[in-house]
Amino acid sequence: MKIYDISVEIREDMPVYKDKNEKKPKLKVTRTLKQGANESKLEIDVHTGTHADSFFHMLARGKTIEKIQLEKFIGNCIVLDFTKAKNKITINGIKNNNYNKKIKKNDIVLLKTRNKPLKKFDYGFTYVDKTAAQFLKNKKIKLVGIDQLGIERNQPSHETHKILFKKNIPIIEGLELSKIKEGRYFFIGMPLKIKDGDASPIRAILVEW
Repeated sequence: MKIYDISVEIREDMPVYKDKNEKKPKLKVTRTLKQGANESKLEIDVHTGTHADSFFHMLARGKTIEKIQLEKFIGNCIVLDFTKAKNKITINGIKNNNYNKKIKKNDIVLLKTRNKPLKKFDYGFTYVDKTAAQFLKNKKIKLVGIDQLGIERNQPSHETHKILFKKNIPIIEGLELSKIKEGRYFFIGMPLKIKDGDASPIRAILVEW
């Protein structure tokens, strides 16, 4: 088997949503070998880098991250190539590529929108509009992920998030798919067990048998 790491590296100068300084992680050395052992402290916004959103992120009564079934974050996966999509992914874009016939019930669907690693935040990033979210919901998928730092861009009511969350479909943002070919894989990407968490960083991988 072959394993592909599709997580971004956590570092202090990494791209973050809308370039907000408060979202940049901070790593502080708290102890050195001279003091007995190398130890450090990580301060990180849970929506930074490759992360999973819990339903509580957008729904007042939605499940927090530690209460979402782990089965949601592991399973058969399909990577779909939307690198030629302009501005947004729509239901028409899904159907025009015949992806509607390739997506199966309980699939983990990962959306590739870039051919190069993200070096800085793109204010015009490709997002998923509500028609595509509605389609994915109706296909009864298990989870959806995207290689952008958000699945929506300036949608005031966050319709895409809410459509998926109301059907217990988690969202993963910040994946690194630039070197991944379209096709079928096995996905694993477990969130941390954070009490009352609205999101969690994950280490995401694809397995190709």
